[in-house]
Amino acid sequence: MKVKTILVSQPEPKVENSPYSRLIEKEKVKVDFRPFIHVEGVEAKNVRQQKIDLNNFTAIILTSRNSVDHFFRIADEMRFKVPDSMKYFCQSEAVAYYLQKYVVYRKRKIYVGKRTFNELIPLIKKYKDEKFLLPSSDSLKPVVPELLDELGVNWTRGIFYKTVISDLSDLRNVYYDILVFFSPSGIESLMKNFPDFEQNDTRIAVFGNSTVKAATSAGLRIDIQAPTPETPSMTMALQKYITSVNK
Repeated sequence: MKVKTILVSQPEPKVENSPYSRLIEKEKVKVDFRPFIHVEGVEAKNVRQQKIDLNNFTAIILTSRNSVDHFFRIADEMRFKVPDSMKYFCQSEAVAYYLQKYVVYRKRKIYVGKRTFNELIPLIKKYKDEKFLLPSSDSLKPVVPELLDELGVNWTRGIFYKTVISDLSDLRNVYYDILVFFSPSGIESLMKNFPDFEQNDTRIAVFGNSTVKAATSAGLRIDIQAPTPETPSMTMALQKYITSVNK
């Protein structure tokens, strides 16, 4: 079965020359983007109910852009002026760069990991006496609390936002050759929106072990998988598959 249409369960990339643009041009396929999940902020009163007082923290652990946005949103709602002395521990360069939306970068104490949470741990270890706040969503990778507990630091998790399943009812009678997923939540959204979903000739592409697990548990057949040594990105995995079936 040749591939002509692809649905990616994420927002469309904002960059002009994204790897998807190159895929569309090279393989002459149609690629649509539709977030299967979205993020909603938790109200300040809910954060207070978690017994969180922003005055009690000297450092913030930021794992994503969402955590940056919602920390500053809650600070604003609580009329908390974030002190200049606050330390920021960012999981990646992308998160640290995004922080500039809210703070004057060169005037703040910002510590940046490489990519994974694991790689941020040595930096946190150097500042073990700080009081850390981890603003997160309602779903958090178990490795995060495990590593922080292992380190023995004084840290508190605050649920500042939550992941919500998007309404996809308008897609009920729309068919794509490939559906692309990047998280277990995306798979959950598919099954909640379409409990009677039958895969048939639809190819499923998944990124990451936890997504593979979720897809398999939902009884889906996985046709395309990334990252692999040969195809470290999803677009590379799609390219390889499409080239082989469309020739």
